[in-house]
Amino acid sequence: MSTLEEQIDIDAPVLAAWEQLHRVHEYPRFVDGVRSAQPHGRNLAHLEVDVAGAGRDVETEITDRGRGRVMTWRTLDGLPLQGAFALRPLDRAHTRVQIRVEYDPEEVHEVFGGPRGFALAGAVERAVRTDLALFRDLVEARVAAAAEPAAPVVEPPPIVDVNGI
Repeated sequence: MSTLEEQIDIDAPVLAAWEQLHRVHEYPRFVDGVRSAQPHGRNLAHLEVDVAGAGRDVETEITDRGRGRVMTWRTLDGLPLQGAFALRPLDRAHTRVQIRVEYDPEEVHEVFGGPRGFALAGAVERAVRTDLALFRDLVEARVAAAAEPAAPVVEPPPIVDVNGI
């Protein structure tokens, strides 16, 4: 097994990042290769992923741990992958998102094709970094949108009837 660990700091409270991690149906917005994602059951999610240009169904188990700060996941069929997201508040408005992914390089190569060895590790690392950046952008955009004041409602002036005119 190989283990990859990456992290990124985001300009958002830890709760905003935690809530986004649990919006399973939005995984296609920040996880490359995921075409659709639907939660089902208590801790399960069905993902349709793009593998070497072909669609593939993947069942995953997602489990919360660490009092709202750690989410672990693993695939239940097909390519064995597992990992965890850990959220660390830096202060009230900033969060460090850490991810750990464990995978077997030979099995990844068999399923996805492509390079082997260091080149495969580099490809996995780039994909995870890109996904983290997309996650950061999504969470920060949601926080910014929620912080924008609502546009004022402008009502037309009342019509004044002066002597029937």
